[in-house]
Amino acid sequence: MTQKRGKRSRKKNVPWLVIIFGGVLLLVSGWLVFANRSGDNGGGTPDIAVDPESIDYGDLALGTNLTFEIEVTNRGDGVLRFEEEPYIEIVEGC
Repeated sequence: MTQKRGKRSRKKNVPWLVIIFGGVLLLVSGWLVFANRSGDNGGGTPDIAVDPESIDYGDLALGTNLTFEIEVTNRGDGVLRFEEEPYIEIVEGC
């Protein structure tokens, strides 16, 4: 009788192990699918465009405040993502 009890308890554990293994497998496969989508750029190539490309105010007195507007667009067919924080460079004497 002790051998039959051992076999019965082993049979009860097998379905739970299969269910747990299947659940873990589903979680891992779902994670892999969504992890790949975050790096997807839509299958195209992004192309950044800035209008105007340069701004020349000429000679100005020190302390003069000026404002300007620029338009940044994506002319490409892929998703445009910045790896670093965008910045504007001010070049003197050009």
